[in-house]
Amino acid sequence: MFDGRLKASMLAVCVAAAALFGAGVAKADPVSLNVVDVAGNLQLTQKAFEAFKAKNPNLISNITYTNAPAPQLPGKIKAMQAAGRADIDLVLTGTDALAAGIEQNLWMKLLPDQSAALPGVLDKYAPGPRKMQELAQGYGLEVSYMPAGPLIEYNPAKVPKPPHTPQELLAWCKANPGKLIYARPANSGPGRTFLMGLPYLLGDKNPQDPINGWDKTWAFLKELNTCVPYYPGGTSAVMKELGEGTRDMTVTVTGWDINPRALGIVPADFRVQAFDNMTWVNDAHYMVVPKGVSKEKLAVLLKLMNFMLEPQQQAMTYDDGYFYPGPAVSGVTLAMAPKQSQDVIAKYGRPEYAKWLAQYPHVQPLPAQAMVAAFQKWDREIGSQKSQ
Repeated sequence: MFDGRLKASMLAVCVAAAALFGAGVAKADPVSLNVVDVAGNLQLTQKAFEAFKAKNPNLISNITYTNAPAPQLPGKIKAMQAAGRADIDLVLTGTDALAAGIEQNLWMKLLPDQSAALPGVLDKYAPGPRKMQELAQGYGLEVSYMPAGPLIEYNPAKVPKPPHTPQELLAWCKANPGKLIYARPANSGPGRTFLMGLPYLLGDKNPQDPINGWDKTWAFLKELNTCVPYYPGGTSAVMKELGEGTRDMTVTVTGWDINPRALGIVPADFRVQAFDNMTWVNDAHYMVVPKGVSKEKLAVLLKLMNFMLEPQQQAMTYDDGYFYPGPAVSGVTLAMAPKQSQDVIAKYGRPEYAKWLAQYPHVQPLPAQAMVAAFQKWDREIGSQKSQ
């Protein structure tokens, strides 16, 4: 009798414990993710995102992708957070919206806060990308890398002798008004690379201080403004006008040179020219998480970020040269990329890039607060002088 009661009691305890612990480890339902791209990064990474979803149907039910202009995103997220909503789960951004979001305290701190779920992540980056990762200040993870520019791209049929210095560029522009164009730096990789590269080319007193250290740069841009017809809102419009023959010259970066020619937007025989004694201003794309994302989604996002930094996924970022070369982690070579990527780089890449990348020094873009200040000053003193 006693044994029976004891067994029954123990059985009841076991059932209760099983129910309790079972509830604690119950698998969460798959989540739906909303990814917003303000850098054109999905061109490099969407296939990898879809590969993660396919491999992990227990984690992700659906991924929605949206493209948006970088300058508009911080305000949208700030309003969303003020309303207590979390409509965006992951943002793919260049240094522009990354900087604006850091300044406005929009992004979730990933490192060191989530370092347990991102083991050894910083050790994965190659030396150049590792320095670019520092710009994220722990608020994002770099997913692709490009030693960008600034470079000059031109139609050789219209420009037999391309400029080699900013002074020669200005002289050419004044002699050919309306034929040089570049996009608003706050929403253009080539535009902001040109903006941040000029202080090094012109010998300004402090290339890291756009407000007090760029006297020569701002004077140059105001002079250049007299022969630039207008500033498109993004780089795609610039390349379209260049390809159609409306313009003969623009400023560019490695990826925006290769990819539009590979896509047939710009003729394949258009050329690039480095500035004499240039300094490369490197660029990168980052994965950032807006504040307010649920714990359930964050757990999945951290797994996804780890996946995106694996060599196989990183090799996909060679793409069609859009963000050349692309990979941010060590040891990922073009031979590991899809055959289409290898073919595109073989046909549309530039042999001179290897020489220039080794010949000239490299620097990181401005830190967040200084970059935002530079964009605002350009918008106020340069861009506002022309119709957008």
